[in-house]
Amino acid sequence: MAVARIFAVDLGASGGKFFSGVFEKDSFSMDEVHRFEHGGITFFLRDRENRVTERTYWDDTWLYENILRGLRRYRREIADRIESIGVDTWGSDGQFVTADGDLIGRVYCYRDHRLDRMIDELKKVVDPVRVYEITGIHFQPFNISNQLLWFLQNRRELLLPGSTFIPMPSLFYYYLGMVRMVDSSWASVTQLMDARKRRWSPELLQAIGMPEDAMPEIVEPGSVVGEMTGQLAESLRLNRAKLVAVGSHDTASAFAAVPEELGEEALIISSGTWSLVGKLIPQPITSADAMAFNISNEGGIGNIRFLKNCMGTWIVQELRRLWKQRDGQEMGWDEITGLVAQAEPFGSFIDPDDSGFYNPPDMEKAIASFCKKTGQAIPKNRATYLRVVYESLALKYRLVDEQISGVCGTPSRVVHIVGGGCKNELLNRFTADATGLPVVAGPEEATAVGNIAVQALGTGIFPDLGSALSVMLSAFTIRRFEPEKPQTWTQQYDKFRKILQSTQSTTH
Repeated sequence: MAVARIFAVDLGASGGKFFSGVFEKDSFSMDEVHRFEHGGITFFLRDRENRVTERTYWDDTWLYENILRGLRRYRREIADRIESIGVDTWGSDGQFVTADGDLIGRVYCYRDHRLDRMIDELKKVVDPVRVYEITGIHFQPFNISNQLLWFLQNRRELLLPGSTFIPMPSLFYYYLGMVRMVDSSWASVTQLMDARKRRWSPELLQAIGMPEDAMPEIVEPGSVVGEMTGQLAESLRLNRAKLVAVGSHDTASAFAAVPEELGEEALIISSGTWSLVGKLIPQPITSADAMAFNISNEGGIGNIRFLKNCMGTWIVQELRRLWKQRDGQEMGWDEITGLVAQAEPFGSFIDPDDSGFYNPPDMEKAIASFCKKTGQAIPKNRATYLRVVYESLALKYRLVDEQISGVCGTPSRVVHIVGGGCKNELLNRFTADATGLPVVAGPEEATAVGNIAVQALGTGIFPDLGSALSVMLSAFTIRRFEPEKPQTWTQQYDKFRKILQSTQSTTH
C-alpha cells in the first residue's frame, strides 16, 4: 500500500493524547504527537432561587485548542497531509448547539452534583425495567438520559428552535468540520438508544420530554462523516482531511484493539480512570440477571460490549491529588507502586464502586469511613491506603467476571488488560492472582490503536478490522502474567465478598 497517515484524537477524563499512525507497505508505526492534562473545573454560583451551588464544568475550548496544537505540531514535524482524523472521548457529557452554531453554555462535567439524584427522577417518568429492555444500559448518574432530563426540568427555556444536542466527542467533529452526528458506540451509552434497532428510542425521548429532532444523527463506526473546513485547513496549512466516526466512546476504541481469537472466553479490562470490565458478544443480553448485576450492553465495532463500569485508578488519582495539596509536590507513579509493594497485604478492603468514592471532598477520609463502617482496620499510612485500593480493585475484577460469565454462560480463560492501567505490573499481578487467570497486558495505548484501526477501515486501507489489527499489533509489546498465589487470594476473596454484602444489606 502507499503511505497513509492517520491522526487519532484520544481525550480522556484526566488528559488528552494525540497520535500519528502510519501505514506503509505491510508495516505500521504510531507516534505520540501531543499530550496534556486537564480536568473538571469547579465554580460556586448563585441560581435563580438565590442558592449558591457547586458546579463542575469542562473547558471545551481548551480541549479544542490542544487539538489544534497537536495538528500544528504534526504539520511541523511529520507531514503536511493527513488521510483522516478520528476523535474519541469518555462516554458522557455534551452541550446543545443552536442553529447559529453557538453553544448555549458551558459543558457540565459528569461528576457535577446536579446529577446525584437524577436516577430516581428518571425512574419516576419511565419504568426502569422498560429502560433496560430497550437500551440494555444500566443506571449511572452521568448517563445522558439523566443529563437531558435535568436540563429539560431546569433549563428548558434555553432549548431554542433548531438546536441540536452534541455529545462530547461529536463537539470536536463539529469544531473541525461542522458535523452534527454521533457514532453508535457512543449513542448506545446514553441510555436513550434502542440497542437492537441502533436508533434513538422515541418512547424514551418522549418520556423525558426530549424532541427527537434535537438529537444528532446516529452513524456507524467507520463512516466518513465529513472533512475539515477549508478555512481551518488553510490556517493549519494542512489538507482537508476526512473526518471518520470511530468508536468515539473511548472504551469502544480500546476494546476494538483486542484480538478476537478467544471471543467470549476473554475478559477484557480497559484500565484507566474507570475500569471497564466485560466481554465482546454478538447480540445484547437484557435478561433479569443482566439487569440485576447492572451489566451494560454498549455498542461496539460490529459487536456488543457486555460490561460493567467499575471504578479504576480514579481513587488513587484522588489520593495522589490530595497528597500533592498537602505536600506541595506530586508523588510519582513509580513511588506509588513501590509503596504498595512494601505495605502489609490484605489489611482491609473497600468496594471501589461504593457511592462514597464517586466524588468525595477527601478520598482518604472516604476510605477510612468505609473501613470504619464495615468494622475493619483503618489504613495506618499512605502505603496501606494504596494497597487497600489496588487489592480491592483486583478482587472486584474477579467478582465482575463471575457475574458477566454467569450471565453469558461462558467462563473466562484469560484476562486481557488494555489502556494506561496495563503499565501497572503490580496491579496486573494482583489481577492474575485474584482471578486465577493469566493476564495479557497491552497495548498501552489501546484506545488510539482502536481509533486508528477503525479509521483505516473507514478510509478503505483495510477491508476489515481483523486485517488492520494483524498489521498494527505487531508494533507493540504485549506482556503476560501468570497467577502465582491464587489460593491465598481466593481465601481473601471470600472476606471481600462478605464485606460487600454487609454494605449492601445496610444500604437496602
